[in-house]
Amino acid sequence: MGWVGRLFDARDSFARMVLLDLAGLGYLIFGPLGGDRPGVTQWVLAVIAFSLGLVLHRRPLVNLVVQTALLAVAIPLLDDITINQVGASWALLELTMRAEATRTIWLAAAGLAAVALTDSIGEPLPRFLAGVVGLLLEVGVPLLLGLVVRTTRELTAQAQQRAAEEQRRRESEARAARADERSAIARELHDVVAHHVASMVLRVGVARHVITDLDPRVDAVFGDVHATGTAALADLRRLVAVLRDPDAVRGDAALTAIEPSALPAALGAAVDRARQAGITVEADIDPAIGAIDAVRGLAVLRLTQEALTNVARHAGPSAVARLTVRMRDGAVHWEVVDDGRGPVPAPVPAGGGHGIPGMRERVEVLGGRLAAGPVEGTGWRVQTVLPAATEGVS
Repeated sequence: MGWVGRLFDARDSFARMVLLDLAGLGYLIFGPLGGDRPGVTQWVLAVIAFSLGLVLHRRPLVNLVVQTALLAVAIPLLDDITINQVGASWALLELTMRAEATRTIWLAAAGLAAVALTDSIGEPLPRFLAGVVGLLLEVGVPLLLGLVVRTTRELTAQAQQRAAEEQRRRESEARAARADERSAIARELHDVVAHHVASMVLRVGVARHVITDLDPRVDAVFGDVHATGTAALADLRRLVAVLRDPDAVRGDAALTAIEPSALPAALGAAVDRARQAGITVEADIDPAIGAIDAVRGLAVLRLTQEALTNVARHAGPSAVARLTVRMRDGAVHWEVVDDGRGPVPAPVPAGGGHGIPGMRERVEVLGGRLAAGPVEGTGWRVQTVLPAATEGVS
């Protein structure tokens, strides 16, 4: 809306009225050059106009009616009605900018014009025409300026609304694109990977039944392969379900889960892999972490693997990383911070994912917020709080 909108902001009507009253007071004190000094009646009408203008600055229609009435009183009593003319014109400007219905504006302008013309009725034609020209200044200018400000505000509001709608449309399209991508990945996982794993599990099962005189040790290996393949199939199905509907993980702990009691050992294995890559890892893992629900347990494991992978990738083998996993009031407080001192990247340990964006999505699915950023020096910190499991998640 620019400077026009700021100058005529509805919240600043009192300040504008004060400035207008000060200008009118200066006119009365110093007067037009060569003019007569204002009389008592002119002062009385001016003070009333000034005072009521301040009192009624938030009620433009009432103020216009009052100022127009004062102008009607001043016309037969005063030779110089400038103060009351300006007061009525300014009241019309304020009403034009702020009235809800345009009909009110035109009726008010017509009323002011009718009162102003009474000063020219019965005058000779030249003076009457001069009065009509003065009417254009007294009514036309404030009406035009008010309509300009009003239109500018409306156009600005429409532009802001269109921008907000465009932003919502882009966000909706982005969500739809992500959903389509997840569905495509889910279909590929199901159609390609799950098919081959299912085929391998089936063949192992057939082999165990066809070969009757298996060595017990071989049979145990076959059993382990069959159980592992079956578990892999279950995990794939869970992953496909999450990809198709990420919000489902909030209400179903069976999706993408890990046995809680196995979480401390899994975290230890992730730390060991990072150490094998040359990173110095200091781990502070709360033993109570083994009692959290399966969904958050897997999230903690994946976050740890990804964070340590990022340390290896970006900080190098001489970096020192500290992993902290704590339980507080049922919430999981997780943090990985490094000193970022490694000049050469180290071999990346297993378990890497999709970086900070992937970590953030995983955390947000569980109702948390991921914070990632630099620390003092050259280090980097990634941290989050996974809220306590809601009802329905175990």
